[in-house]
Parts: sequence; C-alpha cells; structure tokens
Amino acid sequence: MQLLNWNDIDLVVFDVDGTLYDQRRLRFAMLRRLLAATWQTRSLDTLQTLRTFRHVREALGDQPEADFMRLQYARTARRRHKTEDEVRALTNEWMERQPLRFLAGCRYPHLDALFAGLRSAGKQIAVFSDYPASDKLAALGLQAQPIVCATDAGVARLKPDPFGLLSILRQTGVPAQRALMIGDRFDRDAIAASRAGMRALIRARKPHPAFDTFRAYDDPVFQPMLMRAKTRAGQGATV
Repeated sequence: MQLLNWNDIDLVVFDVDGTLYDQRRLRFAMLRRLLAATWQTRSLDTLQTLRTFRHVREALGDQPEADFMRLQYARTARRRHKTEDEVRALTNEWMERQPLRFLAGCRYPHLDALFAGLRSAGKQIAVFSDYPASDKLAALGLQAQPIVCATDAGVARLKPDPFGLLSILRQTGVPAQRALMIGDRFDRDAIAASRAGMRALIRARKPHPAFDTFRAYDDPVFQPMLMRAKTRAGQGATV
C-alpha cells in the first residue's frame, strides 16, 4: 500500500476490541475462568449464554434494527430461557467487568508510543467501539477523547452504521477527509469509515483489495509517529 501521509490526518479514531489488544489472548484467559466457573457450578449455562449473546450481536450488526439495545438481551433471553435482566447481568460480569484485569497484559506492543507520537504531532485521538470502552481504555493505560460507543444512548447503532463516527466528526470539528479509522474488521470498521467518508486502516494478516492494512504497530506506516515519540522521549531525558 502507499504509505499514509500523516500531514493529511488531523484525527485518528481507534476501534478497541481486537484493535488495541489481542482479543484471542484475552479470550483464552477468560475461557480458563469460565471453565473454572463451569466446573464449580456443574453447568454450561453461562458459557452457552455468552456464545448466544455474541451471535445475536453479530446478527444485529448484519441486519440492523432500531431497538438493538433491548433486542440483544431479549433475543438471547428467549433462546436461553432467561429474563433480560439475567442476560444483562451475566454479560456485564463476563464481558465487561472480569476481562479488565487481563487487558494490560493483552495490549498490542508500541501502542503507548504511537499514541504519544500522534499527540506530539498534534493529532486528535478518539475511540469508536461497539461495546463500552472507557473502562477498557483505562485498563489499557490509554487515553482518547471523545469516546463514542454503539451502546451510548445518543448512538444506539452498531457498526457498520457510521453514526458513531459522524458523531465524533461533529464533536471534534474535523472533516471526514482528514480523519482516519483504525480497526480490525473490514465488514465493520472499514465499511463504517467508508460510509462516513473517512479513510480506514485495518489490522489484518493479508492485504485487502479495497482497504489499507497493517500487521503490527511498528509497521512502516506508523514509523513517522513512533519516531516523533522516540525523539520527544529523548528530549525529555536530556532536560
């Protein structure tokens, strides 16, 4: 791919899950805890309910519906013969609260330097996630503003709907053509960026014919920002 000209970018919007941390590594860590809980309760109910919830969320992203915030719980509850409150409590515990302790160990290398380099270059950093993100960012030791999530009352739309990205553009005052979305899914992050008129940069193992890709945060595309962070750190050390 042709290297990104960072002079053309004023705003970088990051996805969170799978983009800022190794989602596979986190899921292995959480699977161990889930298996331990399964052994204690002698029941697969929690594991199966979480799997059903993820499937329901994916389907709602593929075929959007206006009331997705309620439907994600209602449809899972119906399939698992639970109440919506039970599903909400279970998913909050196992998908939002318990993973926080493992996030720092799953963060991708070089992200702290990249964030520092972006700020040193005067770039704004924002987040757009399908899941609540503020606590995850804190656990990862990263900062962004604004933080917009599909679960926000003023958004209530899953990617690839671009509404959240458009909200970020309005809040920051940055034109779409001077903004960049960094994510890990072509069918969610890249499409949402395209619909918002933004460029996308997707973490992937293989190139894509329509979207720019990268494999790691020390790839050549990020070197200008990493060098800025290194230079700034060196200047700070000499003061």
